[in-house]
Amino acid sequence: MGKIASSKDESFREYVISAHPLHVLFVVCGPLAVYEAMQQIFKIMDSLMAAHISSNAVSAISSLTQITAMVTAIGSGLAVGGCIRISESYGQGDYEMVRRRTSTLYAGAVVVSVVMALVLIPFARPFLKLLKTPEELISTGVGYFRVEILSLMLSFFNTVYVAIERSRGHGKKILNLNLAVIIIKLGLSAIFVYIFQSGVIMISVASLISHAALTAYVLIAMPKDEGAFRFAFSAISFRKETVAPVLKVSYPVAAEKMLFAAGKVIVNAMSAFYGALTVGALGISNNIGGLTTNWHSGMMSGASSLVSQNRGAGKYKRTVRIFWWLLAVNVTIGLIGMIAVSFTLPWLAEIFAQSKNQFDPEFRNMIVKIHRYELWGYVMLGINSSVNALLLGYGFAKLTMLLNVARVFVFRVPVLWFLQNFTALGTEAVGVTMMVSNAATGLMSLVVLIPVLLWIKKRDRVEEKEVG
Repeated sequence: MGKIASSKDESFREYVISAHPLHVLFVVCGPLAVYEAMQQIFKIMDSLMAAHISSNAVSAISSLTQITAMVTAIGSGLAVGGCIRISESYGQGDYEMVRRRTSTLYAGAVVVSVVMALVLIPFARPFLKLLKTPEELISTGVGYFRVEILSLMLSFFNTVYVAIERSRGHGKKILNLNLAVIIIKLGLSAIFVYIFQSGVIMISVASLISHAALTAYVLIAMPKDEGAFRFAFSAISFRKETVAPVLKVSYPVAAEKMLFAAGKVIVNAMSAFYGALTVGALGISNNIGGLTTNWHSGMMSGASSLVSQNRGAGKYKRTVRIFWWLLAVNVTIGLIGMIAVSFTLPWLAEIFAQSKNQFDPEFRNMIVKIHRYELWGYVMLGINSSVNALLLGYGFAKLTMLLNVARVFVFRVPVLWFLQNFTALGTEAVGVTMMVSNAATGLMSLVVLIPVLLWIKKRDRVEEKEVG
């Protein structure tokens, strides 16, 4: 059936569709969960270094992070869609299609990144104004944002490489590459901030250099790859049968991530109602929450590929078993995180409230007030991530988009508006909003799950009859 896979890729495929689901989850998703957790620590260290500069710098980076997330959504959607369809073809044993989709995905990442840079770098300031970013944060962070766009150009390409490696089960390799990027990034940021006393722009420059190092590795490693996952210009194909299935998953994922980030931008703008420091406090609260929920994200990204591979192999019952084990793992992670953060929250908040050895008690109290409520959503977000993994594995990207758009535009923005206009709550209104939106999203995920499981059960019966 076309290109022959390497023996290593073929044996991994057999492992994914036959080994115990819990074992596969730990082997494949475990390193990815650690990878996402390290990414979150990376963000937190960025915030700590920004806090050393000033509280305003923290608020600027927190605000701009959500805006860059809107841009990143396009590349992330492309990577997720490509990964799901590559995994599906991999499970089917269609290695020719694996080769074409892999090569085309790389080409698409280059095109998207160049277009984004040409549009956003020259018009950074008006773009930030369009998104209602406070003027004091634009003045502090416009240079940071421009350098971040350059980083995103490289990040798009790197994200595709990571997604393809994820399809092959190379979780440990992804983890090692990520650790190398973090070491470069944090080392340079520490030098720029603590030794040279630089501003926020140099934090972004450190990020740019670290992404460039990973891109250099990818460009060296790609030609040495083997089998169906090796890039080849001759394999690039924009024909309908190659691209259409990828885009069917990619555009809802990209739209979901973009709208979700846009919703966060709106929430940041609304949070400024309580003062610019509240925007920074919310960002720090989200970062603290990410120490738990990023584990969910890593498990989800790996599990969606596992579901897709098993679906491609026609093992529908096994996809449901993978989901139940994933749900158990994610709920456990959520409970552990909730307990741990409950005891350490004042200490964590105090770390972020330090600026040039000056303690800002008001900023610390804001972080604590917000996150006391937010941490109650850890378990429900674990449920949401598990359901999303199953949905993405089956290509139901529009349903994941529905869930995550509702999380912001139904359960978050309207709730915060109500609390601001009809209650006397102060900063803690932002925390209450986060708690409500996260809990409601988890419940909505369970509602969506029921018909999906019934559909899978029906599909499995049809397949059994056809085989019989």
